[in-house]
Amino acid sequence: MDTSPVRLPPVTLVRQFDTHRLVPSRHGDTVLADLSTDEADLQAIFDLDAATNDRLLAGQQPLPGIGVEELVHAVPHAAVVNAAFCHAHPLGGRFNGPDRGAWYAGFELATAQAEVVFHKSVQLAEVGRFEDSVTYDDYIADFSASFHDLRSSGRSSRPARGFSACLDPDTYVDSQALAEHLVSAGSLGIVYPSVRREGGTCLACFRPALVGNVRRGKTYRFRWEGRPDPAVTLAR
Repeated sequence: MDTSPVRLPPVTLVRQFDTHRLVPSRHGDTVLADLSTDEADLQAIFDLDAATNDRLLAGQQPLPGIGVEELVHAVPHAAVVNAAFCHAHPLGGRFNGPDRGAWYAGFELATAQAEVVFHKSVQLAEVGRFEDSVTYDDYIADFSASFHDLRSSGRSSRPARGFSACLDPDTYVDSQALAEHLVSAGSLGIVYPSVRREGGTCLACFRPALVGNVRRGKTYRFRWEGRPDPAVTLAR
């Protein structure tokens, strides 16, 4: 059994305002929206969907990997914040497993858009058809906390020495293992070079209470028309 200590990245005080997280627009969150075009019917459908949606019920009952005492309440967009932690992808993300999510955000809007384009294009490639139109709402948040830092000193576009495997574009094995250790040790989150946009910077916040001053920005439409690279325009 290997008892050697786990090497951890350095900790940096991150004070970053106006980070960007793109979330599918409400009407894109549920396939039930296809059942009706009447506005009153749609509202009833969304209310029914919300009543059975684990992302919103997360504030009422415990879920694997996160306790209800960690979730936020009575703050703007609390449901959106809690959803990021309580509705993880079944395979996890770069710095989270399937039982506990994280708030991922880009320091730059272009970085957040690049992340969305990559992951959605992978989904479309799996079905063999790059034809879709999806809108995403930009949720802007501020951070002021000490995060573990995977950026190399003075160059945010390069990984810190010894942690390049955590930024492998093809696998999350090492990054999820590091994140699991960090969360257990009380880490607040990770700041790291974007894997999907050269020169971009991302963060993964592990604690809901640290996602500060959340407000909704603009809505963007991503339209795929036969190619992996979509056109991105303001939706409204």
